[in-house]
Amino acid sequence: MLYWNSQSLPELKGLNFRERMAVIRRASDLLPVPKKLLLNVLKLLVLIPPFMAIARAATIPEALLWAVLLVLVYPLLTRPLTFLLVAPLLRQARQQLQLNEANVAD
Repeated sequence: MLYWNSQSLPELKGLNFRERMAVIRRASDLLPVPKKLLLNVLKLLVLIPPFMAIARAATIPEALLWAVLLVLVYPLLTRPLTFLLVAPLLRQARQQLQLNEANVAD
């Protein structure tokens, strides 16, 4: 299942935004290298066409239009991919972060 925002992820229920982002960051750190590479290649595939359009734009307004489109569309395409790839590791990442917080509190 594709999730569009971190609030929808069942493993992150009950966490505030900062905590959800920390768990997602930790889970992405736990990704095996092939999956990390796949995610980065997919992100590049999303980035390259708009950057080529910006480079080939005939006018500044056209280039700005492509830049604004890139800023709006990039997260819409990459966040669900990131959530999809890190979903199996979210529980483990959340537990590790909770252990780290408990150790710091002691």
